[in-house]
Amino acid sequence: MRIKKDTLYSFLLVLPSLAAVAIFVYGFIGWTLRVSLSQWTGLLPDYTWVGLQNFVNLFQDPRFFIDIRNTVIFTLVFISGSLIIGMGTAVLLDQNIRAEGFFRSVYLFPMAISFIVTGVVWRWLMNPAMGSRMSGLNLLFSSLGLDFLVNQWHTTPVWGIAAIALPAVWQMSGYTMALYLAGLRAIPDELREAARVDGASEVQIFSNIVFPLLRPVTLSAMVILGHISLKVFDLIVAVAGKQIPLDVPAIYMWQTTFDGYFFGRGAAIGIFLLISVAVLIVPYLVFSLRGEVEL
Repeated sequence: MRIKKDTLYSFLLVLPSLAAVAIFVYGFIGWTLRVSLSQWTGLLPDYTWVGLQNFVNLFQDPRFFIDIRNTVIFTLVFISGSLIIGMGTAVLLDQNIRAEGFFRSVYLFPMAISFIVTGVVWRWLMNPAMGSRMSGLNLLFSSLGLDFLVNQWHTTPVWGIAAIALPAVWQMSGYTMALYLAGLRAIPDELREAARVDGASEVQIFSNIVFPLLRPVTLSAMVILGHISLKVFDLIVAVAGKQIPLDVPAIYMWQTTFDGYFFGRGAAIGIFLLISVAVLIVPYLVFSLRGEVEL
């Protein structure tokens, strides 16, 4: 009887959270899906059924293919840069250096600020102005005699979206560093010592022991960073505004829905983003749950 009461009390305790999630997450997802299958255009709701027509129109829009291209470029630069810098700084901090706590805090600090703040700062750093109006990184490169590094940053086609990924790398590489550092500290020192006794070099130890053991950390970091890159919005708007060459699905959804009042198509873009994130995260969750069951 006591166990049943505890179960009832536990259920009642989490019931408000379950109701909130059911309404404000899954309920709104269901409503968005319904809107994406309607011809709602304008301020007045119109739930006339059009099936998948909004999705068909979306994939016939050249702008949407620009969005997909930019998302792919941003994701590749963002994830690869964060992983490489995060791994490098984690390896350096794992060498028992002095003031490790200070450097760890410095690397993690950018993660504590929002993409909006990061975008505002990096908008000045990546100022594309030339001549007497030159500032930020271009002015620094020019002063150091590194004129070949001076460029137009986010105003350059294709490279522009890659340039905007640099602030994201700066902000999230510290988080990746923390993940890798935790993974490195979890590797027993006995494994490395045994490899050294067998005559393995430090490069061989890292390539054959450390890196393979860090694969779960790398997978987790890729999933976390990947879902951030798929939904990026505020950073791009803060750095460069709403420009078609730098467009991504989230910006397209905002302009379509709230500027153009094409709510049906905007909802279709939202469902596309949801599916994209689900394709990335769901296999990882299934893999993780299977691993826990096997353990």
